[in-house]
Amino acid sequence: MSENAIEFTKVQKRYGAVTAVDDISFGIRRGELVTFLGPSGCGKTTTLRLVAGLELPTAGQVLIAGKDVSKQPASERNVGMVFQSYALFPHMSVMDNVAYGPVIRGGNKAEAVARGREILSLLGLSGLEERLPSELSGGQQQRVAVARAIVQQPDVLLFDEPLSNVDAKLRRRVREEIRDLQRRFNLTAVYVTHDQEEALAVSDRIVVMSNGRIAQIGTPSDLYERPNSRFVADFIGDANLIEGTVEAGQGGPIFRADDAAMQLAGDATPGKATLSIRPERIALRAGEGQLQGTIETATYLGGRTEYRVGTPFGPLLVSAPATAPTHKVADRVAVEIAPDAPTIVEHERKQ
Repeated sequence: MSENAIEFTKVQKRYGAVTAVDDISFGIRRGELVTFLGPSGCGKTTTLRLVAGLELPTAGQVLIAGKDVSKQPASERNVGMVFQSYALFPHMSVMDNVAYGPVIRGGNKAEAVARGREILSLLGLSGLEERLPSELSGGQQQRVAVARAIVQQPDVLLFDEPLSNVDAKLRRRVREEIRDLQRRFNLTAVYVTHDQEEALAVSDRIVVMSNGRIAQIGTPSDLYERPNSRFVADFIGDANLIEGTVEAGQGGPIFRADDAAMQLAGDATPGKATLSIRPERIALRAGEGQLQGTIETATYLGGRTEYRVGTPFGPLLVSAPATAPTHKVADRVAVEIAPDAPTIVEHERKQ
């Protein structure tokens, strides 16, 4: 038996002349939470709908739990879904909402209610079984929607932008609850969001999509620290992108842009290149240094201060923790970039 709960092989989805998903292949392991992340129109929601059976592929193969479901509609797949709007029945109690799936599929109502009560208890919703959805908070409605999906014991649980209707202050807690539930029940979960921080917080792996294709797949740390393209570097978090040239040096490769240069760690072939440097990997200090800069803007954000610093490499965004010394606009500062801070995201090697 394959370790993958979901497998896509060369899957394509076209709507007339428009290709929404273009020849994508990936696998999601059992018990893994994988997030599809990308800008509007990138194909992430269409991919989720292809897993759910709400859309059928134009070409390629979709497997769930080792079974080819490429031509099967949603009603024939053992998949649970938590919708963006929760989609709870407003005239039904919490318990009736939760037990609805197993009962409508011909299951024993008493067993469905007993399992529903157990799951509601685990979700901290004991005592609310007879309430209507309108009598619950947004966070409670979210958990009822999750309970309704889990009670069906699905092969895969799908989350479609699940926090879009949750108050900003509740988002951190609710996403932690989703992650805890996924791990506690060892669920295979597919999560769709456009929010980078949300994706980094909940995922085992992230699939970044662009124009219907997969740009990169990796763990949150892989994608943040080792993006493979300008698009991924710029889309996930903040990145300083600097265009220049890699040259061979006595102590290793050197990157040059205009009149500025910096040492790079590791091996890099000479040629044109674009570097990505995360704002928190740049340090500022008063005094002189190899790279000098001038503070152009300083924005206090509570736990950190963000600076825009004019340098020979161009303006750089720097994120300094609240514990670091502060600088004022027009201050001259030394700009320190460790050799292992930059990542090469585009490289045109010399022939």
